[in-house]
Amino acid sequence: MFTGIITDIGTIRALSMKGDLTARIGCRYVPDSIDIGASIACNGVCLTVTDRGADDEGGWFAVSISAETVSKTNIGDWAEGGRINLERALKVGDELGGHIVSGHVDGVAEIVAMADEGDSTRMTFRAPGALAKFIAPKGSVALNGTSLTVNEVEGATFGINFIPHTKEATTWGLARVGDKVNLEIDTLARYVARLREYDAA
Repeated sequence: MFTGIITDIGTIRALSMKGDLTARIGCRYVPDSIDIGASIACNGVCLTVTDRGADDEGGWFAVSISAETVSKTNIGDWAEGGRINLERALKVGDELGGHIVSGHVDGVAEIVAMADEGDSTRMTFRAPGALAKFIAPKGSVALNGTSLTVNEVEGATFGINFIPHTKEATTWGLARVGDKVNLEIDTLARYVARLREYDAA
């Protein structure tokens, strides 16, 4: 379980195919504090740590990624040297600063427009049609693992305002039109929609 509050920006050190895709990700986390088998959200995808260590470039951890996960997320676009948002799993007693995020990506959205508004940046995203009904104005979404508030919705597109702090503390300062981003809808929205379908049946 996660909160969508990014705690580090990782660097993809290496990618290799060994049955599944294996990624080595550089980070600022102390390697000895990362348990083998721990969950870390990598651009919003909950992945299991299979190895960790440190070298001349700093600390790192490794994860194995199934073909199914690659097909449902933007991991297929990862490249060595790329930057990704990281969040370690929530612990009992931790502050819940964002919203409940599972790390199970529902689909891939696309950035279709960007415009600066003062020091902030307004980005417009297009969601997969089947997920659009779960996105509501002033509701929450997780995009590349970041807990964000939706400003407006029109059909399958929705807008989000990124303040300077968010752009600096995450990879959103590197975003470009055309980027594919991992989308996880709000769990509450999922259950509300399911209840409405059940009541209508």
